[in-house]
Amino acid sequence: MVVTRGDVERAAGRIGGRVRRTPLLEGEPGLLMKLEGLQHAGSFKVRGAFNRVLSADAMPRAGVIAASGGNHGMAVAYVAHALGIRAEIFVPEVCAPVKVAGLRALGAHVTQTGAIFADAYEASAKRAAETGALVAHAYDQPEVVAGQGTVGLETLEQAGAAGGVDTIVVAVGGGGLVAGVTAAVAGAVRVVAVEPERIPTLHDALERGGPVEVGVSGVAADALGASRIGRIAYDTVVAGGVRSVLVGDDAIVAARRELWRSYHLAAEHAGAAALAALRCGAYVPEPGERVAVIVCGSNTDPATLGSEDALA
Repeated sequence: MVVTRGDVERAAGRIGGRVRRTPLLEGEPGLLMKLEGLQHAGSFKVRGAFNRVLSADAMPRAGVIAASGGNHGMAVAYVAHALGIRAEIFVPEVCAPVKVAGLRALGAHVTQTGAIFADAYEASAKRAAETGALVAHAYDQPEVVAGQGTVGLETLEQAGAAGGVDTIVVAVGGGGLVAGVTAAVAGAVRVVAVEPERIPTLHDALERGGPVEVGVSGVAADALGASRIGRIAYDTVVAGGVRSVLVGDDAIVAARRELWRSYHLAAEHAGAAALAALRCGAYVPEPGERVAVIVCGSNTDPATLGSEDALA
């Protein structure tokens, strides 16, 4: 299944006024940064969560349920709080404590179970069958993908006023964001997908002709820890000709440190992955190319921002 620009435009109309139009910062000549860490609940995920719930025929009386590495759960909890419905979130044991605390602060019922996202998802699916709650998948639902794509629409609009953009660089876990952005830009600009070397979900899928299971580890595992790329994401990025590049944990840590020290931007490791691709040479822009990187999340422990260590 492929999500289209029309789907993204309808999502933008549906969630308008409920999400923030986040800034597009010019970091240096030729480099723009879309600051989704300043979004409600600390990441772009609230866009897809709002679109999923608001697309339902009626407000779900049994509430909404989700499995998440942390950010999607935070988004669903925020949306549920804003709409006055119950949220039940399942997270894996790798989920950062700051995210678990944030979920509970938003009033969500949290269950921490399993080593990776796939384990938490299995538990959430069983619970959803018991309760009848609306399921908000972290990345493999058309409404979620279309909502995430509104980041791409905004980036195009904002970059037009700043001299345009040629390439948007996006971190990939399950692929909801990269699929949504690919649909939103619809061939107008190039999209480059960035994945940690230790979680190459899209990269391996492209090599093998379809989604496959991969190992999950490394500094960005809490947010980019899907063990398989979503089917919607795979189909959409293949149709859009998206290129995938890999970055090491050291490059992600260095980019996160740069965001804090040079721009005073708090980013989690996943939020720094797109910039890491530029800094380590995984993606090398052509002369004069204008690149926008999506700094996709800020749900991190502030005590680690100045650290030289690769703290998750």
